[in-house]
Amino acid sequence: MRKRFILSLIGASVVVAGMLSARTEQESSAKLTSTFTWAYDHADFGGLSGLELSQDGRSFIALSDRGAFVTGKITRKNGKIANISDIVLSPVKNTKNTQIRGKEADSEGLALREDGRLFVSFENYHRVWTYRDTDSEAAWLPRHDAFKTLQRNSAMEALAIAPDGALYALPERSGRKARPFPVYRYADGTWSQPFTLPRRDDFLAVGADFGPDGKLYLLERDFRGVLGFRSRVRRFDVDTNGVSNEETLLTTRTPIHDNLEGLAVWQDDTGAIRLTMVSDDNFRFFQRTELVEYTLNETLDFAQTKR
Repeated sequence: MRKRFILSLIGASVVVAGMLSARTEQESSAKLTSTFTWAYDHADFGGLSGLELSQDGRSFIALSDRGAFVTGKITRKNGKIANISDIVLSPVKNTKNTQIRGKEADSEGLALREDGRLFVSFENYHRVWTYRDTDSEAAWLPRHDAFKTLQRNSAMEALAIAPDGALYALPERSGRKARPFPVYRYADGTWSQPFTLPRRDDFLAVGADFGPDGKLYLLERDFRGVLGFRSRVRRFDVDTNGVSNEETLLTTRTPIHDNLEGLAVWQDDTGAIRLTMVSDDNFRFFQRTELVEYTLNETLDFAQTKR
């Protein structure tokens, strides 16, 4: 009974969120460009936790945490998302080329390499698998020893490919509020843990991407119970010495958006950097799948892009 009551309160808060979002203040150096509620009639659609966009922002691959790839096209009018089309759902497969099921299917993080190879991280049984494309079987990546000690249901939530092709992975939690997030790097067949990211306030890491400027963008979420979700995006310079120049680009207050978990950073045709995020509706009727876009108050010369 208590659980149903709490879920009812959360549902009510999400409904109120849609009504109040236009009036809710937020802290941001970015401008809200577009909010698109995405409905699609398919039993496996929902729970989107990872997102990758093409360099022009028109094609996407999303990842469901129940083991499905979702691909499609985005149409924009006057810079705002107007439609999503050509939607295809493909099962995420295991190493035996069969669809993953049950606890094996808790897919969370998604990264896309320039050659089209995909990387997917999983919770519960902490691991990263790689795929030639959305139709192929999985192949193992080695496991860092630290993966065995990660918290259950709070493991590799965020994946990102750096301009040099290295894969970076972050867990959702660090173990303690005062402990920074460990960052793992996979390159040349080996994992390392080259640096950490500072953990600030009550936010948890849920998505990451390297932008066209070569910087690391981190999407974080703070669940405020019946009030809903807050979201934050921070940006870091990454080099051989670690990270520097931490910036907070966006902090939304409740209840502007739903449970934003996937992040893709790209450059539009004006030279502006856009942050496109997707929400995980947890397959619950009182939540929603939405694509949200923010535009940074800065432009990047196309000659400066690193992707």
